[in-house]
Amino acid sequence: MKKLSILFAVLVCGFIGSIASAADKPTMAVLDFRNTTAAYWWRTGVGRDLAGMLTNELASSKKFRMLEREKLASVLGEQDLAASGRVSGSKAARIGKMVGAEYLVTATVSSYEENVNKTGGGLSYKGVSLGGKSKKAYIAVDLRVVNSTTGEIVETRTVEARSGGLGLGVGLSRNGFRGSLANEKKTPAGKAIRAVVAEISGYLECSMVKRGKCLDKYEAKERKRREGLSNSIKLD
Repeated sequence: MKKLSILFAVLVCGFIGSIASAADKPTMAVLDFRNTTAAYWWRTGVGRDLAGMLTNELASSKKFRMLEREKLASVLGEQDLAASGRVSGSKAARIGKMVGAEYLVTATVSSYEENVNKTGGGLSYKGVSLGGKSKKAYIAVDLRVVNSTTGEIVETRTVEARSGGLGLGVGLSRNGFRGSLANEKKTPAGKAIRAVVAEISGYLECSMVKRGKCLDKYEAKERKRREGLSNSIKLD
């Protein structure tokens, strides 16, 4: 009898602990990505696919409670706020409350470029490749996280990734390319996309859950990005 009482107490403690652990996790929903570039791979449905990839990646980290895409879609209905990119802090907060999300994540593909092998007769303009053989791709995503209670923007960052170098080695744990991106799995664009989604997930895990020293490497990346922008500006 005593052993049963101890076992029961252990199970109860474990159950309560699991509930407390789940409650400590930020509850998040990811809106459809939007795009302001001329990237050739962007087409109808890609914004939704990218949001699904990021949702799965954040969920697989076990650091967040992610809301199902179907629940978010049913709330958005015909408003099309996610696709329009005109979600203000107050509107985002209302959406977050309606779907039960503590935080709402929005993301915009703000830059995409590919380097094309000139010997193959190819050209690249604003991310659109004509002929030749693509070697590398670069993508930048403007990220924003809104608190659904206050409407405050709690995180904002431009996240970059490349398909060359370290970007090639970055994979997603549970996010295969499907839908509108199915044909980009092995292309430079696909590799850059996979890298940037993994980078966004890692940054949010660090900035919203772990914090502390893990932020140092992201701050270093941000300084490097800003220095690069500053160095690219040339005045006559």
